[in-house]
Amino acid sequence: MKVLVINAGSSSLKYQLYDMTNESVLASGRVERIGMDSSIVTHEPADKPEVRDVSEILDHVTAVKRVIDMLTHAEHGVLSAMTEIDAVGHRVVHGGEVFKGSVLVTQEVKLEIKRLFDLAPLHNPAHMMGISAVEANMPGVPQVVVFDTAFHQTMPPVSYLYPIPKVLYRRHKIRRYGFHGTSHSYVSDHAAQWLGVPLESLKMITCHIGNGASCAAIMDGKTLDTSMGMTPLEGLMMGTRSGDIDPAIVPFVMNKEELSLNEVNSMLNKHSGMLAISGISSDMREVTEAMENGDENARLAFDMYTYRLRKYIGSYTAAMNGLDVLVFTAGVGENAPDVRQAVCEGLTFFGVELDLELNAVRSKAARVISKSASKVKVLVVPTNEELLIARDTYTIVREAK
Repeated sequence: MKVLVINAGSSSLKYQLYDMTNESVLASGRVERIGMDSSIVTHEPADKPEVRDVSEILDHVTAVKRVIDMLTHAEHGVLSAMTEIDAVGHRVVHGGEVFKGSVLVTQEVKLEIKRLFDLAPLHNPAHMMGISAVEANMPGVPQVVVFDTAFHQTMPPVSYLYPIPKVLYRRHKIRRYGFHGTSHSYVSDHAAQWLGVPLESLKMITCHIGNGASCAAIMDGKTLDTSMGMTPLEGLMMGTRSGDIDPAIVPFVMNKEELSLNEVNSMLNKHSGMLAISGISSDMREVTEAMENGDENARLAFDMYTYRLRKYIGSYTAAMNGLDVLVFTAGVGENAPDVRQAVCEGLTFFGVELDLELNAVRSKAARVISKSASKVKVLVVPTNEELLIARDTYTIVREAK
């Protein structure tokens, strides 16, 4: 079976084509600036040169058609015909309380995703455009949706409820949902397999830290708690998101600065975090470079970022009454040894002993970076959300047949 994985945004579309016989990537790419006359298609076929094309792509239907054209192109394609694509898997950010796992796309599923637009107004509508675009270009090809929130649906009420009037939960489903679930699921399972220990027997904290960041407490193979909340704004300090703040700051700032709801929402999501404190960038690489050159604001941003992550790890260790495995993943987690060191040096009380030489190694493979005597195993596990989507799609479509 060949599975096409799509992650559709409002003005972009990323894709990967998998051959599920050996889980190899046949091609990958992205369509950028959808809706403009200068849209960019970047196509990367395996074992062939990258192809880049600039042209008018006004909607997602046309974007998917261009992807199919690239995949079946006589020179740089990897398929002889579109009919070789057996199924399509989509990433969908919000599944609410309804979806506790990946599902085959049906009319009922599409209606439910639309009902969740209020909870994810920036993401779910774009995902629906991707689903509809595939239907228009590939009628009859089965589609599967994989939800970012599904893995965290095992959280108990003590974790997911907010201490506000319960009528708000009953009426509007205001609660913690958590995100990056596909990544947390993949790396926790991969870490357990790498260690040769059943996931169900481990107390594990997975740290997905990139421009967006979250961590999850995984106990008995299930999410006990996770740092993102009803939206991806809650939790850790991120590239441009504030993470946890006193909620009273919002009306106070609105009053003092005469800001609208949209303006304060933009401030907290797009103009806070590392960018706000460093005054330089939301990119950890640029912040670290400035810090090493003596920039005090960059140093403060770095210290706040790692301090807040360390606090969450400590609280989740207390919540699980112990910790066996700590995992770092995503752009910062996989590629910033300084961040991992700063976090782990403050966790020696829990039995974390980082091996500085192993931590400094650059590699795309999963690896242990703690000392052999460390009570807590510390791992770097590269995430692969697309592969997990492909696997779920393959399994669900095969079972449906």
